[in-house]
Amino acid sequence: MVYFYNSKNAGVNAIFKQLVSNITTSYHENPIIENIKGKHPINKSSVIEIIDKLQILTFPGYFGQKRLNADTLEYSVGELLEDLAYNLKNQISHAFYPDDESVESTDKKAEEIAFNFLNKVPQVRQVLATDVAAFYDGDPAAHNTDEVILSYPGFYALTVNRLAHELYLMDVPMIPRMMTEHAHSLTGIDINPGATIGHHFFMDHGTGIVVGETTVIGNHVKIYQGVTLGALSLRGGQSLKGTKRHPTIEDHVTIYAGASILGGETVIGEGVVIGSNAFIVNSVDEGTKVSIKEPNLLYKRYDQQVDKKVSSSETIGVKPTMAKSNNFGS
Repeated sequence: MVYFYNSKNAGVNAIFKQLVSNITTSYHENPIIENIKGKHPINKSSVIEIIDKLQILTFPGYFGQKRLNADTLEYSVGELLEDLAYNLKNQISHAFYPDDESVESTDKKAEEIAFNFLNKVPQVRQVLATDVAAFYDGDPAAHNTDEVILSYPGFYALTVNRLAHELYLMDVPMIPRMMTEHAHSLTGIDINPGATIGHHFFMDHGTGIVVGETTVIGNHVKIYQGVTLGALSLRGGQSLKGTKRHPTIEDHVTIYAGASILGGETVIGEGVVIGSNAFIVNSVDEGTKVSIKEPNLLYKRYDQQVDKKVSSSETIGVKPTMAKSNNFGS
């Protein structure tokens, strides 16, 4: 057998041949991380391309190279939909391939799902319009809604999540998670496609936010960077699949930076405000403000040998108004 690597040195060739043998042997020894015999694997690059084209379809005039106008709008949308329907059908079909179904029935099911999904786009756009308004109204640093759509990572992550969620509801394997993990890799915001999120949702800054699969979020909810809406314990592993593991956040709740709310039985009532860095594993009644006690801070001057522990309102050389915190905001 001739390899691409072909050195004039026989010793080097022997080493290279052994390398090939060692690696291919490892494929057989660890089949869980190889797919050599698998047919029609999902193409990750194609899924990312689908996300990009869905963004063009969802926000006409903001993305893509073509300049749209009233005369050519229907043609442009039709062309884009044809491309999306074809590629969605192919990738969805690949996702279903491991099931014991004929290729023909799998393709038919995939095509039906692709069209049903694309038919959901107007509904998704309607909700995203409320999200754009929430992002703009909630952030005084936003100059206009165009800036939110074009530049806010939180809005991008939310857009991808809302689209992926529709595929998740249609029981499409893998692709919804691939979509949201792509957004996660770009934004640092990890929202599972199974999470249910109401309208007028706003993530300020966004970095480090984690929202688990069975989380339910109401309307007009605002969360800040570093918030975790997670499971209380995952020691049960796969045995917990299908159970409510993550919290429910009711309408008009604000959760400030670094707070963690855990557990499937945890319900945060309407209008609750959760302060920064709070750790919550029990339900909170509506209309409640939750904050952690003002911490003791350790201050040390460079010219002092002894550390002094004081509350944040008893600062050394710092104005009280600068040090005092109620744990809200970022």
